[in-house]
Amino acid sequence: MLELMTNTPRDYAWGSTTLLAELEGREPTGAPEAEVWFGDHPASPAVLADGTSLPERLAENSAGPLPYLLKLLAAGSPLSIQVHPSRAQAQAGWAREAGLALDAPERNYRDDNHKPELIVSLSERFEALCGLRPLDASRRYLASLGDAEGVRELRSLLDPVADVTDADILRRAIEHLLAGDAARIVSDVTDALATAASAEFADELAAARRIAAVYPGDPGIVVAMLMNLAVLGRGEAVYLRAGLLHAYLSGIGVEIMAASDNVLRGGLTPKRVDVPELLTLLDTTPGVVPVIHPRPLAGATGVDTYGPGVADFALAVARPDAGSGVIADMRVDGPAIVVATAGECAVELDGEHVLLAPGQAAIALGASGPLRIGGTGEAFVATPGESIDSAS
Repeated sequence: MLELMTNTPRDYAWGSTTLLAELEGREPTGAPEAEVWFGDHPASPAVLADGTSLPERLAENSAGPLPYLLKLLAAGSPLSIQVHPSRAQAQAGWAREAGLALDAPERNYRDDNHKPELIVSLSERFEALCGLRPLDASRRYLASLGDAEGVRELRSLLDPVADVTDADILRRAIEHLLAGDAARIVSDVTDALATAASAEFADELAAARRIAAVYPGDPGIVVAMLMNLAVLGRGEAVYLRAGLLHAYLSGIGVEIMAASDNVLRGGLTPKRVDVPELLTLLDTTPGVVPVIHPRPLAGATGVDTYGPGVADFALAVARPDAGSGVIADMRVDGPAIVVATAGECAVELDGEHVLLAPGQAAIALGASGPLRIGGTGEAFVATPGESIDSAS
């Protein structure tokens, strides 16, 4: 079974007013369009062509719920700094909060699942903060900010301490910035950004200035300056595991994640920041988060995979080319969602066909043969776990 499905863009304030419209080849609405969800998540379930919701169709086919959620994400301004729990942490947190209403403002856990995620850039430039920068590099970066009192205080938080690991130094610094009296640090660092210069950290300084302009006075400005800036080109990706601090800054991408709504925030938001709980989840071990490039899918033509090797989801990209006769073939186990991101893609499953233009999606249920994608363009295919394989 192969069916078209649609959804309404989420209008979060950080959403872009142009990127989704440009992808889909239509006029912008003038409102922020942040995310389009292709999945059965109850907060925004996709709808099939006959008006049936995706959860209803999955139930009819004894195929749900999906273990993943696929999105188009378009960031016009920085998102909040976030971290997601491991499955064990989510289960423990969910149990602790059993007496709270699901919409209680003090609730941290919306379900008992983890939320690893992967994002692939569709922009020529997609910016994200991923993990905590090695301390030696952060010390060089902060040296570009001059010598105001708050800047000196920030640098002192990162000074080496005998018998104290870099991870513990960063944990203490983040705790001080988010829970302590950090107003002077935030103010002086923000002022210093106006004139700071560094050949090594020019991109980081530019990102910090943009963040400070959107979230004036937020301690997350300084937390963000301790994080790695990843600049992705089109088709490049980052995988964000449990415990990894992250925030998307700009650009449009395809995002896939485990089916969960568990988010602990660490700044750049008017929403509640539960610092003690954040710190229980946060892995403060510094290090660069690798950029992922797609790798060819064994035995297939015109199909690459991103993995990333988790049970909840796998993501592949097909690039058929009618001019050269390339048709992407792959076998999928479990419900698969296909979303087109360029050109026109002709999707076939068990004799059924749908045409997808950029931004359009379809779901494949109960596949008994290979999923084939022809035409000329690009389409991403999401499935549960490492279930994507070649058609042979």
